[in-house]
Amino acid sequence: MEQPETKKQMPAYGMASNCAFMVRRAWQECRGVLAVAAGLVLCGVAASLLELFVVPAILEAVERGAAPGALARLILWFTLGMALVRALRNYLETNAIFGRISVRSGLCRDLHMTFCRTSFPHTEDPDYIKRIKKASRCLDSNQDAGEAIWTTMTELLTYFISFVIYLLLLSQAEPWTAALCMVLSAASYFAGERIRSWRYRHREEEGALLHKMEYVVSQSKDMKLAKDIRIFGLAPWLTELYGKYTRLYQDFYAKSQRYYLWADLLDTALAFLRNGAAYGLLINLALRGELSAAQFVLYFTAVSGFSQWVTGVFTKFGELHRQSLELSTLREVADIPEPFRFGDGRPLPVKRNHLYTLELRDVSFRYPGADHDTLSHVNLTIRPGEKLAVVGKNGAGKTTLIKLLCGFYDPTQGQVLLDGEDIRQYDRRDYYKHFSAVFQQFSVLAGTVAENVAQTAGEKADLPQVWDCLEKAGVADKIRELPQRENTHLGREVYLDGVDLSGGQMQRLMLARALCKNAPIVVLDEPTAALDPIAESDLYQRYSDLTGTCTSVYISHRLASTRFCDRVLLIENGGIAEEGTHEELLNAGGRYAYLFDIQSKYYTKGAMEDE
Repeated sequence: MEQPETKKQMPAYGMASNCAFMVRRAWQECRGVLAVAAGLVLCGVAASLLELFVVPAILEAVERGAAPGALARLILWFTLGMALVRALRNYLETNAIFGRISVRSGLCRDLHMTFCRTSFPHTEDPDYIKRIKKASRCLDSNQDAGEAIWTTMTELLTYFISFVIYLLLLSQAEPWTAALCMVLSAASYFAGERIRSWRYRHREEEGALLHKMEYVVSQSKDMKLAKDIRIFGLAPWLTELYGKYTRLYQDFYAKSQRYYLWADLLDTALAFLRNGAAYGLLINLALRGELSAAQFVLYFTAVSGFSQWVTGVFTKFGELHRQSLELSTLREVADIPEPFRFGDGRPLPVKRNHLYTLELRDVSFRYPGADHDTLSHVNLTIRPGEKLAVVGKNGAGKTTLIKLLCGFYDPTQGQVLLDGEDIRQYDRRDYYKHFSAVFQQFSVLAGTVAENVAQTAGEKADLPQVWDCLEKAGVADKIRELPQRENTHLGREVYLDGVDLSGGQMQRLMLARALCKNAPIVVLDEPTAALDPIAESDLYQRYSDLTGTCTSVYISHRLASTRFCDRVLLIENGGIAEEGTHEELLNAGGRYAYLFDIQSKYYTKGAMEDE
C-alpha cells in the first residue's frame, strides 16, 4: 500500500539559481569545467547533425549524378568529420571528471568546514544533523548531484539545441508533422515519468530499508562488538535480521520494476502511434511528389531524432530538477543562522598570566524539547585561580554547568560572565581559546602522538614542548617505549602500525594535550570515569599540581577524588544544594556527607587512605 506523500517545504533556491551557483563554483575552483562543458555541447550537436545529414547528402549526390570521385570525397569528409567529433567528445568526456571532482571536492570542503565551525548546540540538534547528512548525500560520489549535474546540464543543452534545429527542419516539410511529434512525445514522457518516478517518490522508504541493512552489516563488522557477538551467540540473530530486511528490499525492488514495466509498455504504444502517424504524413508527401528521395530520408530520419530530443529535454529537465532540490539542501545548510557570534563578535585575546573570574548570574537552562529546566536560577562565582569541584549524581546537571561555563551553550535565562562581561558579545572562538579541557569523550585522531598532543600537523609541532608536557603528564616513559616514539601512530583504523594505549595512558596523554595548550582555565568533566578510585585520585592530583595557579573546574561522581579543591559544589534538583570545602561539607552532615558515606562503603579502609 502506497504511503501518502507529505507536504514538503519549498526549497529556498530554484533550479536556475542552483545552476548559476554551480557555474560560479566552477569559475572559482576550476574554470576548465566550463570550457569542457561547452565543448561537449558543441560536439553533441555537431555529431547529431552529421548523423542526420550524411545519408540524405549522399543520396542527393547520387540523384544529381555525381562522379564516383566526388561521391567518395563526400563520404570521406563525412566520415572524417564524424570521427573527429567523436574523438574530441571522447577526449572531453574522459578528462571532464578531473575538473568536476575539483568542484565537488570544494563543496565537500565547505560543507565539512560548516559543520566543524558551527555553534555547539547544532552538533546536538537532530534536525541540524539530519540536514547535514542529507546535504552530504549529494556529494558522496560521481553519480550524485554535486558532480552529476554537469552531465545533466551539458546533455540538456545539447538536447535543447538539437530539438530546436530538428523543429525548424520538420516545420519546413510539414508543420503538422512537428506538432504531432511534439504532442505525442510530451504525452509519452509525462505519462511514463509519473509511473517511473514511483521509486523516487518512495525514496525515503527505500532509504530506510537500505539504512537498516547497512546498520546490521556495520554492527556485524564492528570489532568492538566481536566479543559480545561470540559470547551471546548473536550471529544467527544478525543473520536473521539481515535476511528480513533483504527480503523487504527485494519486495520493494520488485514492485518498482512492475511500475517500470507498465511505463515501458505505455511508451512503446505511444511511440508506435507517434512514428506511424509521422511516417504516414511523410509518405503521403512523397507520393504526391512534394518530397525528393533525399528529402524524404532526411525528414524520415529527423522524425525519430526529433522524438528523441523532445523526450531527452523533458527527461533531463526532470533530472535537473531533482538534482537542484538536492543542491538546494546543500546551500540551505550554509544559511542556517548561528546562535553564537563568531566573526562579528568582539575580539577576546588570551591574557597570559592573567587570572580570570567566571560567573553564572541567575542562570537557568532547558534543553530543546524538555519540559523542565536542567539548571534553575544558579548563581556562582569562580574566583581567580580557584580550584572548584562539581559533584552530584548522574543527571544532576554537572556537565550542563560545565558546557555553560565553556560557552558551548547560552543560558535560557541569565548570563555567563568572564571578568564581569557577558560572553555573548565576544567572538565565541576567541572565548574557547581560554579553556583547556578534558571531557569524558575526547578526540583522538589516527595521527602521531606528537600531533595529538600539539593538535597540529607533525612538521608544525613544537617537539620540545610536546616532550615537556608528556613528562609532566607522567606518560613520557611509555611513549619512549613505542616503536617510533612521538611519531608512533595512535589507533589501527588508518595505520597498520598504529598502537592502542590503555585507559590510564590515554588519560595522561589527554593531560599532556591540555598542558600543551596552556590555557588560563582548566576544565575536567569526569574524564577518569573508567578508572578505579585510586588511579582517578592520583590523576586528579597530578592535574592539580601541574595546572598551578590556573582557574580549574573538576567534575567527578566520586566525592573523595576532588577533596584537594578549594571549594566543592553539590548539584541537585537543578541547583547548588551545598558548597564548601570537603571537610566543611562532611562536618555539616548534610547531603554531601550522606553520599560520601555511601560511596566509602565500597572501598576498603586502605583504599580510602590511598585516595
